[in-house]
Amino acid sequence: MQRLSASCLLLALAASVAYSAVILDNGAPIMWAQTAAQVSDLPVQNDIVNPNPWNFLHRMSFYRLVIAATDPFMGSMGTGATENPLWGLPLQFGWMLTSGRLADPTSATTCGLPSGDTMCISPQSWWGCVNHFLSVLPFLSAAQQGMFGQGVQVQMQAPEGTEGYCTTYADCSMSYTDVMAKWDAFFQGLKASADSPLPDNEKKDSILGLYWDAHMASLHGAAACSAKQSVYSAPEVNFASSWLNSAEYVSAANFQSSLEKSVMFLTPLPGRLLQEGDQAPNIGDMTQEENHTLSVFSWMKSMNTILGGSLVRMWRSAMCSVTTREKGREMLEQLLLNPGFATSTFLSIITGMATSC
Repeated sequence: MQRLSASCLLLALAASVAYSAVILDNGAPIMWAQTAAQVSDLPVQNDIVNPNPWNFLHRMSFYRLVIAATDPFMGSMGTGATENPLWGLPLQFGWMLTSGRLADPTSATTCGLPSGDTMCISPQSWWGCVNHFLSVLPFLSAAQQGMFGQGVQVQMQAPEGTEGYCTTYADCSMSYTDVMAKWDAFFQGLKASADSPLPDNEKKDSILGLYWDAHMASLHGAAACSAKQSVYSAPEVNFASSWLNSAEYVSAANFQSSLEKSVMFLTPLPGRLLQEGDQAPNIGDMTQEENHTLSVFSWMKSMNTILGGSLVRMWRSAMCSVTTREKGREMLEQLLLNPGFATSTFLSIITGMATSC
């Protein structure tokens, strides 16, 4: 059983070496150059920053501003300009746009469609709803924690005719207490790390731990979006579930989701919504890489379900210390860069790490 579990994980992550999704424009997330370079570039009303999170460029601006604000505290991540683990979020968000996942899935409006406002994010989109927890909530927390300067107040514009989306720090903290607390802890810990005497590898691990705690809290909070899945095809719902499940592995290893490393994870994702009848690995209008990725991600989630969650638990149990998480991140990169990475090598390493915990 342990060998089967490891094999599932190996194949799932090795499948990420592919080049399907459109997520880059001149080496940056798509439309990055059109986003706000400073908070004052966003709409302001009565001295309160008042962006529209249902506009793609506004929401992408949140990422640009948070990355710029946190970069000065990310020295332990490495010497490159794009080592900040937050880079994974705008890249993922760009994929959601280009693959049509932010458009109105009900077809009741033209929001996000080529025939309508292509920058519109539909409040009815499950993907847009989940991303709300990974963009709006962190941005409100960052503002509250003084990442953009003292006294910056933010109130999001609310989507017309839709309820359930929080718009202020106080509102979100009341509705999603744990999510906001985890993002607050991330930004506070990041600032505190500037004066930390810890060696860089431990400081890096601590920052990544806080980041992934907040990231996973957002995904758990996004359970509030589940009712929106009812309008999607069964294959798309299954893929969405597998996509959520994959976060368990990268988070447990405190994966450093830099721009370069995130690209490797995100490029094999399907470039369109899945439809009824789509069955990987035999989806005719998708690439071999997309088909393979869909097949293996589905298999990985199915095996974890069949094994009563032991696939995720085995991986998490091995990621028990700074040293084993460093090895885990190295293994994830090895699996991505080298699909031929031997299962026996993977097994011996993970078994050794689990034994040492």
